[in-house]
Amino acid sequence: MNAAAFTPPTGAVRAMHLASPSTLELGPWAIRSNATTPGLQEAEREAYVDDANGLEVGVWEGTPGEFPARRDGYSEICQILGGRATLHPDGAEPIELSAGDPIIMPTGWTGRWELHEPLRKLYVIVLDHDATVPDGSERS
Repeated sequence: MNAAAFTPPTGAVRAMHLASPSTLELGPWAIRSNATTPGLQEAEREAYVDDANGLEVGVWEGTPGEFPARRDGYSEICQILGGRATLHPDGAEPIELSAGDPIIMPTGWTGRWELHEPLRKLYVIVLDHDATVPDGSERS
C-alpha cells in the first residue's frame, strides 16, 4: 500500500462486502520469513485496497508456530475467524485469542504471535496519513 494524503471520496462511494471470509479461498501458501518456528506457513488474500485513503482489507491464515510482529506506520484491526493463538505484546500481559475475538494493534505496537493451531483472521489495515508501509512488509 502506498502512502497518499487523505482525499475525501468524490461521487458515489460503494460499500465493500466480503462474503464468507472464514471460507474464502486464499493465495498460495508460503514460508513466513521472520518466523521463529521453522516451516511456519501463511497465506492471505487482499480483498480491498484503497491506496488513496490508506485502507486495506483482507484475510490471513497461518499454521502453528511463532513469529514477531510490529505495526510501524499503520494500525491493524482484526477479527479472529478460526483457530486459537496467544498474542504477546511487548511489556504487557499475553492475550488469549480465539474465534470471534477482535484485536486492535495501533501504530507502534510490537510483540509476538503464538499460533496454537491454524489461525484465520479478517484484517483491516489503516495507514497513518504521514507514513508509508513498504511493499512486501510482513504485516500479520
